[in-house]
Amino acid sequence: MLHFDSDYMEGAHPRIIERLAQTNLEQTIGYGFDEYCDAAKAKIKAACNAPSAEVFFLIGGTQTNATAIDATLKPWEGVLSAQTGHINTHEAGAIESSGNKVIGLPQTQGKVAFDTVKSYLEGFYADATNNHMVAPGMLYVSHPTEYGTLYSAAELEALSGLCHEYGMAFYLDGARLGYGLVAPGTDVGLEDIARYCDLFYIGGTKVGALFGEALVVTNPRLADHFFTLMKQHGAVLAKGRLLGVQFDTLFTDGLYLQVAEHAVGLAAKLKAALVQAGYPLFIDSPTNQQFVVLENAKMEELSRSATFETWEVLDSTHTVVRFVISWATRAEDVDALIALL
Repeated sequence: MLHFDSDYMEGAHPRIIERLAQTNLEQTIGYGFDEYCDAAKAKIKAACNAPSAEVFFLIGGTQTNATAIDATLKPWEGVLSAQTGHINTHEAGAIESSGNKVIGLPQTQGKVAFDTVKSYLEGFYADATNNHMVAPGMLYVSHPTEYGTLYSAAELEALSGLCHEYGMAFYLDGARLGYGLVAPGTDVGLEDIARYCDLFYIGGTKVGALFGEALVVTNPRLADHFFTLMKQHGAVLAKGRLLGVQFDTLFTDGLYLQVAEHAVGLAAKLKAALVQAGYPLFIDSPTNQQFVVLENAKMEELSRSATFETWEVLDSTHTVVRFVISWATRAEDVDALIALL
């Protein structure tokens, strides 16, 4: 059986497993205050060209989003997000459970446009009854989005300026950030994200790590008592050095981008084969997620040999499915999938 469901089905990159084994019997202080976490933080700050930023290691994406948003918003504030945003669809109300509302906005292929956000903000502040409403305190975006699409540097800069004009924080969910950084045609690097965002995270779980995310906080106001909030959200690992070792490895000799390039390259190969075979693409994604329209009969036939995600029903005879290529996907498995298709 071939597996293309997600990009965290495997364990971790062999170099991470090797370093975890090498350091296994070392004794270090807990909770992320060890030398490995310090080394990883220094490398991340250097890669972001953000020497004054704070870096925190959390155990998963939902905990990172919930903690970052809770730390930023006041009790009467909510977070703006694309209706398809992960915090609005697949995080089980984690944001709402902390007392803050997710305010869904219209989107196009997973992205929220500058004009959409501006229109909402203008409408909110023009409403004489807005003191009865949840105030917008943050804009959340994903890069890549849940549809594998990307923001440009100009789009991020414009959204950042709009947020700061209205006194809002700008937060970027980077669960699959590595795949976005190496996508063909992108003009967004880590330095750009650090420049425009008040806080963002570098995904490890889906990009080669066993688990864990690295949250980078560039706005010092938002880092106040952040560790305490991490504890409240169950996001602190007692054996914190396990996260430090992983991110120190990922940010040594360019490994983070190398594993992402592997996935994006194979995804491009799959995409080209789909187009050549006449399959309609649902979205033109430059990253490791590929969305294609299949006839239901073909989808059922394929499911006997491969796993993938059913994305949405297109009509009575066609379904959109998602194939995800990971940092560990083998080229021969992609070739086998192409042959089946």
